[in-house]
Amino acid sequence: MPAFDTADLSNILGKHLVYTYDNGWNYEVYVKNATTIDYRIHSGLVGNRWVKDQKVYLVRVAADVYKISWTEPTGTDVSLIINLEDKLFHGTIFFPRWVMNNPEHTVCFQNEHIAQMEAYREAGPVYPTEVIDEFATITFIEDCGENNENVINCPASELPADFPHHH
Repeated sequence: MPAFDTADLSNILGKHLVYTYDNGWNYEVYVKNATTIDYRIHSGLVGNRWVKDQKVYLVRVAADVYKISWTEPTGTDVSLIINLEDKLFHGTIFFPRWVMNNPEHTVCFQNEHIAQMEAYREAGPVYPTEVIDEFATITFIEDCGENNENVINCPASELPADFPHHH
């Protein structure tokens, strides 16, 4: 048995994180609860895309290390490792070919376009999948409590210039 309680997610729940991948892409995630995240993308292939209430699998794999995995309505699969102690992040994103071909189709508030995302996914093509496997640095961490709808509530383009330090 590990020296920590794998079922104890208390240190990640309610956390709001901003992180920058080594390739320069800037992302943000809010761990809303044990099964749900909100996220927004500031830059990169699908910059300005944002999503609320994404259902996820969240597990604790070390004392202060967590893994969050999910499949989007786009067909994109994502697995993130969050190492809070070392402010280290690792993301693996499996983009279907259609997203690589037309990333602009996904740049929206996804919740208002689920049927359209699913239609694009069904139309494809899916393969060859593009795998983005990158380390990131966590540049901002705050505790916002669980189920706070105000943490991620607009696209990145509407945020103040000094985000995330503006409150």
